[in-house]
Amino acid sequence: RDFSVCIHLYCSVAIGTASQIHLRAWSLLQRESAHYFGYVYFRQVKDSSMKRGYFQKSLVLVSRLPYVNLFQSLLQLIAPEYFDKLEPCLEAVCNEIDQWPPPVPGQTLNLPVMGVVIQVRIPSRVDKPGSSPPVMTHLDRLIRDHCVWSFLNCVSNLLLPVTDRCFQPVLIHIQMLWELMLLGEPIVVMAPSPTVSSEMVLALTSCLAPLRYCCDYRPYFTIHDSEFKEYTTRTQAPPNIVVGVTNPFFIKTLQHWPHILRVGELRMSGDLPKQVKVKKLAKLKTLDTKPGRSFSPLRSRCLCLQGIQRKRPSEVQSALLRRHLLELTQSFIIPLEHYIASLMPLQRAITPWKNPPQIRPFRQEDFMKTLEHAGPQLTCVLKGDWLGLYRRFFKSPNFDGWYRQRHKEMTQKLEALHLEAICENIVAWMKDKSEVEIVDLVLKLREKLVSFPPFFLNLPLSVMAGRDQGSHLLLRKLSSCSWTWRTGKRDSHESLVFV
Repeated sequence: RDFSVCIHLYCSVAIGTASQIHLRAWSLLQRESAHYFGYVYFRQVKDSSMKRGYFQKSLVLVSRLPYVNLFQSLLQLIAPEYFDKLEPCLEAVCNEIDQWPPPVPGQTLNLPVMGVVIQVRIPSRVDKPGSSPPVMTHLDRLIRDHCVWSFLNCVSNLLLPVTDRCFQPVLIHIQMLWELMLLGEPIVVMAPSPTVSSEMVLALTSCLAPLRYCCDYRPYFTIHDSEFKEYTTRTQAPPNIVVGVTNPFFIKTLQHWPHILRVGELRMSGDLPKQVKVKKLAKLKTLDTKPGRSFSPLRSRCLCLQGIQRKRPSEVQSALLRRHLLELTQSFIIPLEHYIASLMPLQRAITPWKNPPQIRPFRQEDFMKTLEHAGPQLTCVLKGDWLGLYRRFFKSPNFDGWYRQRHKEMTQKLEALHLEAICENIVAWMKDKSEVEIVDLVLKLREKLVSFPPFFLNLPLSVMAGRDQGSHLLLRKLSSCSWTWRTGKRDSHESLVFV
């Protein structure tokens, strides 16, 4: 038997994030600096010649990018050939992958491998969630028509999509599951197989799109993982994490967790230790939420349930489910986006010769006052304790991650606007300035330009032209000058380079 699974591994050494994929892609499609993704293809075949009676082998693709469908589809091509031809096949594939262009959000990439062209487009920040991919160009069609086989991974399926198949067994609880994920609550997913476990956990983490799920998650967790003792102990509260398990042993060891989601029928493989007593599997609830969590779910008749009652096709039902979750997340996040945008200083307050103004602090009570006239009840049919949901969200890692990301983006936007203001006024400013003042400006400009990746600035062409004109004038005016730093004496020479 063959199956695929995804694992999420903590990395003790973080990496930098100043890249196009990090700055231009949606936050949930950016690479993770502190985690690796392991995309696994496992094969088990009966073989009497083997000591354990089975041939077992896995091929694992490791990446920091959360492109589940892309990499699992790639493994579907590579792994069967690798199991038959071993290292020579893998070496040829690696040589082809080495030639792939770097991932650039907003561009359609053609990725050749093993006689197949995988066509993929990474959505950029300017793409609207749920929008259709751009129409293929004539060249794209030619590549598609002349390949042995190709497929298009685009906006909706780079990640594992939220499908009716994943949530069919728990669709009646979809509203509460969305809230649990939004608040970063600890959840155990008990599934009959690693594939089902992995798919359900990944579907849960992606149901908040376009909001990024900022807590940890383990699509397939076993008793051999290093955090096993930490997660099973009763001396401390469970961490903010979603774990997927298949071993019935966890029914007992994780029964103190506040939320347990059961998908399918667990298989009792082998004998459990005598000291471990578990409930009969038939008596376990699909979603078991412990009392005393002060959790008040919102109430609504979900359109997805109506779709099942009408026996719609699976594709239509999946699209309806994705749309419902997207509208739910947007209704919740739009008031936050409006409020945090109001904290941004006005553009007229940005002057070229002063430091950029500071972003005003986020005050929870001030935000709560805006909900009466601009809350989610205006765009969402759900009824319930929205204020209580926001207060609990403020305490979750998801709010912290969202706020840090938005504050960072706003700070960079302020710096870019400040640089734009300088470039627009540089020619007029330098006419009556001394050499020392001009040198100080050049050094400050150099510091700002170095701190910004070139693909982030996106300044208008007129501003870039003004910057270039100003830099040439600065160099021309200073080319005949020489001085010594601090002393002001002209007995030694210093060179100045504008970067």
